[in-house]
Amino acid sequence: MKSLTPQDWPQIVRPGCRVFIGGGASVPFALVDSFLAASGGFQDVELVHIYGLGESPWIEPRYGEVIRTNSFFLTRPLREAVERGQADYTPCPLSEVASLFRQGPLPLDVALIQVSPPDARGFCTLGVSVDVVRSAIDCARVVVAQINPHMPRTGGDSKISVKKITFALDHAARLPEAKKPILDERHARIGRYAAQLIDDGATIQVGLGNTPEAVARALRKHRHLGIHSGLFNDALMDLVKCGAADGSKKSFHPGKIIASHVIGSRKLYQFVDGNNAIELHASEWVYNPANIARNHRMVAINGAREVDLTGQVVRDSSGHRFYGGIGALQDFVRGAGRSKGGRPIIALTSTSDEGGHSRIVAELESGSGVCTGRGDVHYVVTEFGVASLHGRSIRERVARLVEVAHPDHREKLLAGARSRGWLPKFFTMPPADPAFSPDGVESAWVNFGRQRFLLRPLYASDMRTIQEFFYSHDEETVRLRYGYQRHRMTGESAYKLAAVDQKKDLAFGLFGGSREHEELRAIGRYYLDRDEKGAEVAFVVHEDSRHIGMAGFLLGKLALIARARGVKYFWASVLAENHPMKNLFLAVGGRRIPGEEGEEEFRIPLAGILRSRPQFLKRKGIRGVA
Repeated sequence: MKSLTPQDWPQIVRPGCRVFIGGGASVPFALVDSFLAASGGFQDVELVHIYGLGESPWIEPRYGEVIRTNSFFLTRPLREAVERGQADYTPCPLSEVASLFRQGPLPLDVALIQVSPPDARGFCTLGVSVDVVRSAIDCARVVVAQINPHMPRTGGDSKISVKKITFALDHAARLPEAKKPILDERHARIGRYAAQLIDDGATIQVGLGNTPEAVARALRKHRHLGIHSGLFNDALMDLVKCGAADGSKKSFHPGKIIASHVIGSRKLYQFVDGNNAIELHASEWVYNPANIARNHRMVAINGAREVDLTGQVVRDSSGHRFYGGIGALQDFVRGAGRSKGGRPIIALTSTSDEGGHSRIVAELESGSGVCTGRGDVHYVVTEFGVASLHGRSIRERVARLVEVAHPDHREKLLAGARSRGWLPKFFTMPPADPAFSPDGVESAWVNFGRQRFLLRPLYASDMRTIQEFFYSHDEETVRLRYGYQRHRMTGESAYKLAAVDQKKDLAFGLFGGSREHEELRAIGRYYLDRDEKGAEVAFVVHEDSRHIGMAGFLLGKLALIARARGVKYFWASVLAENHPMKNLFLAVGGRRIPGEEGEEEFRIPLAGILRSRPQFLKRKGIRGVA
């Protein structure tokens, strides 16, 4: 290893050579300054790099005659350089970048990197960026290192012998810190919805962007999470510090935090310094979908620019303009999709920050590139809910994605879907405003003893689920709960039961099974009277889920919302032999009033329901929702 001098650059950078610059928080800016100072003697040099914190001085127009940049990720200045013809963008999943260096079209001549000082045995570490740096130093003819005492020493595949370094420049500099993302209530709701998809003991990956950050912040009450993520950031560090992520349930490298680079605050860099629980590895290993899939219950959390109604995801462009890069998206979506119990999540706000345009669209803008195909997408989450898409038909996908789009854009999306023949003519999107909870999230997990069920409003897209629910009943349930002997539930009939105007009436379901295949176990609904003082209430509970308190729980939930809307009482007509329902109404203060032959009618003041609700929940062992 030789100390670098300005006179060394002509032998390092030969005409027409390709130079790699380390990225993330490890851009070797002192080396870059020295490199650029000598650029007057360069000829047709190509710079290759990924995302980097800080400025990119090499794209200044004055270097345009001798240096051309080729990046796998575009910041705003780099995008402008591409648009003026001074730089190039190469779309590529991070798992494949190393192969471009090793045997592909981008063989490297020089690697400019930043490392920690050598230890007593002569080993530096690559610090907070192993990612594609590992392959770059393996492939380059010359390795030039900025040795920085502020660079943390990291474990995993981070070591580099001083014998591998051709030239070195000692320069102390604080690592650049990432700006804290600005999150609003939309992001908070996205986080709360996505958190419902992530089980205790899952292993998570978090991509760049506001929405993945918001999801990570929403996981603080989870337990035994693991981390296998290209990026390790402050949000993931906080999960470790609060005890939510201990890696104890990981099936692949249990107890270890696996990542390829670290970007964040000074506290984060201090946290990873010498931390044996954190291992940084090369991108081709961390991002390899086969390795990702070795983590059971792997959850990939990534953002997107746009999603069309069939589930195609756009990440690195808007029309013919390029933004950002493919990054981790393809690799982790595919890896999590192959994982046992894995769940790839695409999280995005329903509208853009600039102009409020819908980010769920009927048709992608001409030129937009699809980063993730519709067959790979499992979940799309916005601030309006969760759309489960995997294995769903185009009709089901369209309905579910419209439901999580911004209400101001739903009618236009429906019109676009109908014009393409994707939805039946009877399908509309009733108003949704169930006032489920103060935080605006319409769903919640509820524990009935040891059994867990998802509580949420019924949506128009639930029509097939309602058909399955109906056909699972025995004849007695159909007669007692639907009021007459019914032999068929057509799609349109099921749609009418699901498509409730939630601003006026209300319909909730309790769902068992998994989020991949929700099984409706109970329905509770009310229909508002014309005078808006009373409402007819009705319940259907599956035979396999009776006697655990579902009807009583739903009655209390409906009463909470009805009271907030100014309703004073419920009423119901019950067949004379339906003793469980009669006993429920009597237990909460309902009184009988004359009804038709064979039926008994009840009038139930909401005050009685709500007064008895706390004791009812305690007696039945129901937990998880107010």
